[in-house]
Amino acid sequence: MLHKQLTLLRNALSELQQQQIDITTFCSIWRAQTTLLNSLPPKYETVAEDLLVRLETSSLFSEESCSYNQHDLFDNLSVWLDKAEKKLFPDIPKN
Repeated sequence: MLHKQLTLLRNALSELQQQQIDITTFCSIWRAQTTLLNSLPPKYETVAEDLLVRLETSSLFSEESCSYNQHDLFDNLSVWLDKAEKKLFPDIPKN
């Protein structure tokens, strides 16, 4: 189940990057994965929520007027997913 939720989030991030879904939908998908978030140490949820809020904030302004770069946020969300996967499944080698 947790692996499926991680895959769902990776797919949602990819869809967001390809502009197949919007930021509101992406954040809703992310926040709905409560089983995954509750399976990780609390700091993971804190960091994830901070990134989501920054992403939502960045969508309210043009790229030039916002201090949050969406591409950097995408990269940070990807790193978050990698770290969460490693924390939950430390014995599974990363491809």
